[in-house]
Amino acid sequence: MAGTPDFDLYRPSEEHDMLRETVRSLAEAKIAPYAAAVDEEARFPQEALDALVGSDLHAVHVPESYGGAGADALATVIVIEEVARVCASSSLIPAVNKLGSLPVVLSGSEELKQKYLRPLAQGDAMFSYCLSEPDAGSDAAGMKTKAVRDGDHYVLNGVKRWITNAGVSEYYTVMAVTDPEKRSKGISAFVVEKSDEGVSFGAPEKKLGIKGSPTREVYLDNVRIPADRMIGEEGTGFATAMKTLDHTRITIAAQALGIAQGALDYAKGYVKERKQFGKPIADFQGVQFMLADMAMKLEAARQLTYAAAAKSERVDGDLTFFGAAAKCFASDAAMEITTDAVQLLGGYGYTRDYPVERMMRDAKITQIYEGTNQVQRIVMARNLP
Repeated sequence: MAGTPDFDLYRPSEEHDMLRETVRSLAEAKIAPYAAAVDEEARFPQEALDALVGSDLHAVHVPESYGGAGADALATVIVIEEVARVCASSSLIPAVNKLGSLPVVLSGSEELKQKYLRPLAQGDAMFSYCLSEPDAGSDAAGMKTKAVRDGDHYVLNGVKRWITNAGVSEYYTVMAVTDPEKRSKGISAFVVEKSDEGVSFGAPEKKLGIKGSPTREVYLDNVRIPADRMIGEEGTGFATAMKTLDHTRITIAAQALGIAQGALDYAKGYVKERKQFGKPIADFQGVQFMLADMAMKLEAARQLTYAAAAKSERVDGDLTFFGAAAKCFASDAAMEITTDAVQLLGGYGYTRDYPVERMMRDAKITQIYEGTNQVQRIVMARNLP
């Protein structure tokens, strides 16, 4: 039909289905048993990292030419979704490895790709993304971190805030101002290593959810790095950062899908077992309607996310809209679904003895990071298909 937008869905292939079975089995056997303890103790899920690296699922997006699996965008979504179904904190390992390294994939020199993507693919290092600052969140172009040229080096000074997996990752994509007069066009991107002199980290944030994924400030105090660690040309860093988010917002949608699916699965099992008034509460129409709405929202979010993944793979012109839409819709759905799951479990749902309480807390962050859902709506409005 003339004038109709392309809503062509990326339907999972047999290979994608096999991947889902593999990741689900791994997640249930080697990640799920530790999820509650990871949350309770607010510790990094080392068991999940070991399991993911052991099965080459920690950074599946890395191209084969750099030793990676070369997985497409949908395969990456499936990995994150299935890990998030049992442990949201653990799903940030493959998700943030993509977020942190994608600027190098998109804009880095061949030398940078060889140097940093290979250790990532081999599981020898993780990658984080440093964009936000204390006074530059939604207004990322207002950042104050500076990079000053000094011969064949740059010297970086500043503070990055809300950095996922900070302190655990070896590598950091850092956005810094190289020309203060040009605002967003004066921002450049660099690879900073954890071992670089002058790099340090703040204390882990005490958070509502995703407690197993450390969130810390990254301090850059006269960090001197070779000029060839710049990602792309000077002044192109902000454009690379935004291009990266077009692709990686879909991974947050995937995380939201997984959290919501885990909550729905648990609630479905619970209502069949819980009896009141002489019969399972699953027999009451009010409960059935809640489950129906939860499943409907989840499936709508999944189809939108998979369609966005297809557009990410093809780098379609309307990717910006679809990436924002998938992240926004899926995270809103996850918050609603996990809240309803807690409601279905009643008083039990409100305790830490049952996983839906953790899932509800974990779901909240998906509405906030990689751009709040208010910002996503601004992005969508500016990029209507």
